[in-house]
Amino acid sequence: MIYLKKIMILFAVAAAILSGCMSFQQKDNNNARQETEISESEKVNKEPSAIVDETKNFLLIGVDSRGEEDSRSDAIVLASYEPSGESIKLVSLMRDSYVKIPDYQYMYSKLNHAYYIGGKDLLKDTIEQNFGVQIDHTAIIDFKGFTAMLDAIAPDGIEAEVSSAMIDDMGLELEPGKQKLKGSDILSYVRFRHDGQSDFGRVDRQQEILIGLKDEVMNQFSSPAGLARFPEVISQAMKYVETDLKIEEALSLGVKFLMNPVTDIETLRVPVEDSYENKTYEHAGSVLQLDFEENSEALKQFLDAEKK
Repeated sequence: MIYLKKIMILFAVAAAILSGCMSFQQKDNNNARQETEISESEKVNKEPSAIVDETKNFLLIGVDSRGEEDSRSDAIVLASYEPSGESIKLVSLMRDSYVKIPDYQYMYSKLNHAYYIGGKDLLKDTIEQNFGVQIDHTAIIDFKGFTAMLDAIAPDGIEAEVSSAMIDDMGLELEPGKQKLKGSDILSYVRFRHDGQSDFGRVDRQQEILIGLKDEVMNQFSSPAGLARFPEVISQAMKYVETDLKIEEALSLGVKFLMNPVTDIETLRVPVEDSYENKTYEHAGSVLQLDFEENSEALKQFLDAEKK
């Protein structure tokens, strides 16, 4: 996103965050604090196996940080995963979407500004309040983590179509055409936006890499030898992700994912086509002014399609 900037993700992200849907791992320094925040009511009659049978919405956040405290969320992806289903739904939320940010002095600003001023919690609240969607868990990854995760999960790289403009802009030592890209080059690929498609093209590439990562995961772990490597690979990859998913839920999701392979990834971009205007505000710069009714309805229909 010139970043994925932040993304890196993805990543959102990221992509492996896709396997993130399979097996997020908490950072050790968050365990004690998060345990104290779990209320008794949340613990009652909720075994991990029962929890992961439900559809879960994950907010995947790619940030442009290499360890600094202040960063922006340039890759913002909502992933909806039903363990008993055969598909994962990915919604890319454009970072320049002009949204109402809770308790913000100007009231409205770019979506990625919510993360900058209030971290994952404010970004989560902003998305829920503007689009009427529930988010169950969050996961954050930065430049360094994105590159390391891709190298761990897809050591042979992921195939992508690379243009001459991308090669020149990002300083890649590649030839135009279909190429196997590895960690750092994938980061450059998803960050590129200096063409006619700008951020819209970048979002498409984010989704493309996430889908490629899913295919790589399924290829790697479909054999007995691959299954034996699964815990070690995911453990290494997920140590670069900060998430609120509990360890027991992560393990259960991993098993569900391998036992019920995902055969399809459905994608959506918000704002949807013809549902926004390009505007400029002094305090926010160039933004996408959304028709919230149209976009919220499109998002709801996309996420609820299989429930009807």
